[in-house]
Amino acid sequence: MDAQDTGSPVDLLAPNTPSNPNNPDMTAGFTFLGQFLDHDMTFDPVSSLQRQTDPEKITNFRIPALELDSLYGTGPGGSPHLYDQTVDGGLTSFLVEEIAAPASKGGAPKFDLPRNGQLTALVGDPRNDENLMISQLHLAMLRFHNAVVEHVRSTTGLTVAEEIFDEAQRLVRWHYQWIIVHEFLANTVGKNLVEDIVKNGRKFYNWRNHPFIPVEFSAACYRFGHSQVRPSYRANFGPDGGDPFIAMIFDDSLLPSPDPDDLRGGRRASRRFIDWQTFFDFGDNNHRPNKKIDTILSSPLFDLIGIAAGDVQSLAQRNLLRQLALALPSGQRVARAMEEDVLAANDLADLKPFHMDTRTPLWFYVLREADVQADGKRLGPVGGRVVAEVFLGLLQGDHFSYLRQDPGWTPTLSTTGDFYMVDLLRIAGVVSPV
Repeated sequence: MDAQDTGSPVDLLAPNTPSNPNNPDMTAGFTFLGQFLDHDMTFDPVSSLQRQTDPEKITNFRIPALELDSLYGTGPGGSPHLYDQTVDGGLTSFLVEEIAAPASKGGAPKFDLPRNGQLTALVGDPRNDENLMISQLHLAMLRFHNAVVEHVRSTTGLTVAEEIFDEAQRLVRWHYQWIIVHEFLANTVGKNLVEDIVKNGRKFYNWRNHPFIPVEFSAACYRFGHSQVRPSYRANFGPDGGDPFIAMIFDDSLLPSPDPDDLRGGRRASRRFIDWQTFFDFGDNNHRPNKKIDTILSSPLFDLIGIAAGDVQSLAQRNLLRQLALALPSGQRVARAMEEDVLAANDLADLKPFHMDTRTPLWFYVLREADVQADGKRLGPVGGRVVAEVFLGLLQGDHFSYLRQDPGWTPTLSTTGDFYMVDLLRIAGVVSPV
């Protein structure tokens, strides 16, 4: 697999180049939204690379559902450290921290995840503090819930804290699930495939008693997001619309050490906040496109930071080792089982010297399929169906999701009947003027 970079480390987001082209149909924020969704679905603290095991016996330490337990933990009673004890005795709203950020246009305050004295984030899933973007997305979800609490308090007549929390949680979950179906999946696999599965049902993803996460999804198809990662991101704008404060980069050798303003989590600094106009399209032309889904990874992903000495440093190699450890079927085998056209020999000719052109690792196959059959703008038929059926299956298998309880429901926190990430971020109060 080729290692390519999009430009110099200080390049905020590289222009379209032949080696690492932009995806005009997706903004940069989809990479981190996809990471957040992954953390909401599963949590297994033991790496599959560190054990030989039967995939059927892999324990998921989180219920495989899109219900935001990564946000809510076990609720105000079981996870009181996540909730603001000064509001309703800690029964309704999340705890967040204001940070002393430099003055920005409009003077809006900036916030961070709540942290203890050792800078460990107080969150339902520690992975949501892996990098600045995912931690700020988690923060946005906390503040979205808090805003919905106030909406429920002012519009429903509910006065009992527990009832206010339950209704706010339902609204947050349903609007979040709407975004998954109508924005994330629609952009990632195509609106037509989503509508087909909702209308005609799933063909391959079924279960006997409870939904589960197939290894083909978790260890291969849903790892397409690794292809979308950039080596650098503009985190925020300068004061009063001036030059950006920081260019986020993955390679810590390019940073002063230690630097509290690099990408990694577990840090607190005045510049560690996101201006979301870079990551999602607010109609102001400030957003940056995502990278296309293809078999080209950004160079820093071949030398991961935070990996123990002697362990595998390349993300590509780690993904391929998972294919072997879990004995996943090849991409060709999955395509035939799904009765989809198998990629032509010339589409995989570069793998022939490695004897992988006819038995291609599923992760690589899905990336190449997206590149060849969808111009890298979305997943192809194999990867797309696996991803869409699992997401929609989890929602349809959840007795409390909107797709199960009220499939015809439309968002109530919007006057248009639609609801997208830009709406959530605005309601959360994390979008400052630029």
